[in-house]
Amino acid sequence: MSFELISLETLQEIAKQYGYWAVFLGISLENAGIPLPGETITLVGGFLAGSGELNYWWVLGSAIAGAVLGDSCGYWVGKLGGWPILLKLGGFFRISEEQLKEVKQQFSENAARAVFFGRFVALLRIFAGPMAGIAQMPYREFLIFNVAGATVWASVMVSLSFFVGRVVPLEQLVAWVAKFTVVALVLVIAAIAVPRWLESRRKQVVVSETTTTESE
Repeated sequence: MSFELISLETLQEIAKQYGYWAVFLGISLENAGIPLPGETITLVGGFLAGSGELNYWWVLGSAIAGAVLGDSCGYWVGKLGGWPILLKLGGFFRISEEQLKEVKQQFSENAARAVFFGRFVALLRIFAGPMAGIAQMPYREFLIFNVAGATVWASVMVSLSFFVGRVVPLEQLVAWVAKFTVVALVLVIAAIAVPRWLESRRKQVVVSETTTTESE
């Protein structure tokens, strides 16, 4: 998420005042499904560690723990009551139940990858946990990919801001990461939409050829 609603300066002040708790709560609430700038507060934590104001390992541990806990909360929300909520949202946006079931099935087939890699993708980081619960992904499997994904993601984010933040302004670093996550989202959408479009075109061609053959 970007930080338009909360300025970067404000996030820095929050991180300086509350330290590791700010990192832990920021990313845990975002991963639980609340659209807060958890990624940005994690980058701020790594940046402050690079400047000697916080400890690198404590920032990393806080980010990992927050990501794991937040995603787990999102998972159980999705598993225990997410489907009725999704149906209501679908009705509001005029998305049929059959279409939602198809989305649910597609997510279920790619749930492990979505949970692991979703942290690097804008929006998917927020919805991967609840969607895994809605798709009835076994919790033990979810937890394995949740912990693995959280560890890789937090290590990359904290280390990036810890080292790169020493030579690149924090504002620029946050902007780069935000652009990367948006590009990743576009690529994910394309990876889903293009095959479906090609399959639709193939079916249209088959139907057209069949109709032509029958008319002859």
